[in-house]
Amino acid sequence: MSAALLAWPMTGAAQTLTGQSTAVRATVSDLLGGETTTVLTDTGTLGGTTDAREASQLTGGVPSLLAGEVLHATTIGWPDQVTSESSLAALALSVAGATFGADFVMAQATAVLNGEAVGTSDLTNLSINGVPVSVSGDPNQIFYIPGGQVVINEQKTAPGGMVVNALHVIVDGVADVVIGSATARIQ
Repeated sequence: MSAALLAWPMTGAAQTLTGQSTAVRATVSDLLGGETTTVLTDTGTLGGTTDAREASQLTGGVPSLLAGEVLHATTIGWPDQVTSESSLAALALSVAGATFGADFVMAQATAVLNGEAVGTSDLTNLSINGVPVSVSGDPNQIFYIPGGQVVINEQKTAPGGMVVNALHVIVDGVADVVIGSATARIQ
């Protein structure tokens, strides 16, 4: 019986827990084939089941690529769940001649131990090249642009969790830009 009592507090404890969020992750290729990655407002990964991390800044940008305001990222772990969220306002992005704008961009992901992982994103007044885009709310809504694609509400699931990228712009050989990324995983 004493062995059972010693094991009791461990019952239901998470074996692995991952939580992280970033407002912007931009990888830009140069003419020589090299790449430069810039990350704005990154929580880093959770250190354990009782960890909470936050990062924020009033304005942020990547020269000749993007600008945003009120960048925020947070991730919180508990013994039985993980929640991550990232957001920014006043997005202005220009990649390979294509321009993107949004009043607000946010990604959220939550994973519950032995349960379902859920995620969502919110994009307010999204436009591509000045044309308003109808955001359906469905996962992985794709728009094609010259040389690449835009994925809205990109959701990647894995056992025990998921990654949600609110806006993912990919122009082959030029740039890979993620706006609003939230990761939550627990097993």
